[in-house]
Amino acid sequence: MTATSPATRRRRDPERRERILTAAAELTARRGFHAIGMADIGAEAGIVGSGVYRHFENKDAILVALLDRVMARLQDGAAAILAAGPDDRATLSGLVRDHVRVAIEDRTVLAVYHREVHNLPEEDRRRLRRLQRHYLEDWVHVLSPLRPDLADGELRLAVHAAIGAVQSTLFFRSGLAPERLAALLDEMAHACLGVTPTPPASVNGE
Repeated sequence: MTATSPATRRRRDPERRERILTAAAELTARRGFHAIGMADIGAEAGIVGSGVYRHFENKDAILVALLDRVMARLQDGAAAILAAGPDDRATLSGLVRDHVRVAIEDRTVLAVYHREVHNLPEEDRRRLRRLQRHYLEDWVHVLSPLRPDLADGELRLAVHAAIGAVQSTLFFRSGLAPERLAALLDEMAHACLGVTPTPPASVNGE
């Protein structure tokens, strides 16, 4: 089988697709979704414009794939933590720390989600908003027994405040080392929730 056979090209596809998504995230974060085209994305990824169309039908499809990926990472992380958490407080700390991790490691894509979700086709926008609500409800469900003093609306306010504190890092460059940034975001999110964090070593067996 030669190096240019269809099977070889298929093996290369995941890497090329990832390059396209990374390039699209970087460009969208810098210039905005409407200011870039498929040719710009291809150039940023080091791929000719026509090569981008082998992986994505259009620019909307790239944006959907980007936002689906970051939402899936949050959901998968939450599901694993909910399944493994020894108690509500450890589970809540696990949710906070996973969100902090995503906000730092996938900062560009998560920032694109917040700035560009309104540009999605309506069906995809509604679907992602629904997934986002389910993710927030997981936090509320875990927080509720830890804060019996809060009414339902107050629990949701606390969760939104905590996630907002974490995601504040998306919109400016603090210049802090990742470890220090993670520690501060962890502390601030727990303060918004009004719950004392568990030591990191007790969450998810870390």
